[in-house]
Amino acid sequence: MAKAVQTMVIGYAGNNAVDSGGIGGAKMIDLSKIAYRLTVMDSGGKQYNIKEFVTGLGWEENKNEISVRTSFTAKNDKTSAGRLSELIKPGCLIGIFASDGGKQDREVARGTVQEWNPQEQSSSNTLKCVAYDSLYDLQRSQDNKFYSAGTGTKSIMTGAFDEWGIPTKGYSGPNVSHEKMKYSSSYVSDMLLDVLDDAYKKGGGKFIIRAAEGYADVVERGTNTDVYVFRVDNTKSISQSISTASLVTRVKVLGQADDDGNSPVEATVDGLTKYGIRQRIYTRGKDESLDEAKTAAQKIIDEDGVIDEEITVQAPDVPFIRKGDLVYVMIGSAQNYYYVVGIRHDCDNYSMTMDLELAKTETATQTTKKKDYNVGDIVNFKGGTHYVSSYSGSRGYSARAGKAKITIKNGSGKTHPWHLIHTDSGSNVYGWVDDGTFE
Repeated sequence: MAKAVQTMVIGYAGNNAVDSGGIGGAKMIDLSKIAYRLTVMDSGGKQYNIKEFVTGLGWEENKNEISVRTSFTAKNDKTSAGRLSELIKPGCLIGIFASDGGKQDREVARGTVQEWNPQEQSSSNTLKCVAYDSLYDLQRSQDNKFYSAGTGTKSIMTGAFDEWGIPTKGYSGPNVSHEKMKYSSSYVSDMLLDVLDDAYKKGGGKFIIRAAEGYADVVERGTNTDVYVFRVDNTKSISQSISTASLVTRVKVLGQADDDGNSPVEATVDGLTKYGIRQRIYTRGKDESLDEAKTAAQKIIDEDGVIDEEITVQAPDVPFIRKGDLVYVMIGSAQNYYYVVGIRHDCDNYSMTMDLELAKTETATQTTKKKDYNVGDIVNFKGGTHYVSSYSGSRGYSARAGKAKITIKNGSGKTHPWHLIHTDSGSNVYGWVDDGTFE
């Protein structure tokens, strides 16, 4: 069942960056009203807002990490409660809160201080701190684990959270049955990410691990309700890259080895072999059917058999955007939905840098009948579904009928080849649609 999505156009009061609609109807966030608070809790449980003492405040979620990293430098001046270095100690809890001057005023990052570095100079005293959230223990801990065949994803994930004392409020992740899995001296976060990757190959969806307000969960990528739109008038810079260097074009499915150690080839799944044969091996588990193994091989092609299209966007800070969120970019040739795979927030400069990955889930192997329409044409959208990507398997949402403009004509055989943006208040179409959905 599709959930409601709110398109959020960002800009400054008085500019012309506001759209009149979008997916679910567009709404503007005024960047000039963004404000931050940095709160620390001392050993006695008392809280202090120290934002006025702080410079260099920022937090980040990096591509291959699961923990949020927060850093700041504070003036180590005397206060009524003593110097900050006497209040803030290793293990001290800190939290960053952000407000948009309207309805949003909430915690956007928290952690416990791991690096504590007071510095004394003749002219000034400072305190530099780095904090990580509760998932940091999983990044820094190694373990040996064996999971028997049939163990579910939920059991593995929640078991790790419980073992390391990380609180949760439930479980939102996938739950598929895995083959036998064995890890030796592996970092726990790497093990869990590998389990989620295996769940994805078995049809469990694409999920990430992250914490919010002190609670860990496994969250499906791109399920954020507010989808922020980035355009030329609200973006500082954009850098794009397209690469085939990591492309997987063939997956060979091997069966169980015989007594001599030979594994028979049971299936071959091809992708974009026009770029050459770049092969990966998938070994079918003892309790796994050939169809299940072929499905897993196809998932590898779906994930790693597509041309990497990544962009880095620098823009005014929207503190509510997190790793795993879906955003929309309308700059030059980047006219699409993207997933945030890494993000760095800079409170001093009210700016952020996002590493984005094109929101696509399958290779472009399907073909659809093309209509004789062009970019710029005004058409009558018949109503139905608009999608976050032009590729098969992408998430879709309900859209109302009405006038719309063709903004992108995707001529490379995608499942949803047309991108429409509504031109009246009757429709809310703002995404990719199928052939035959407009005239």
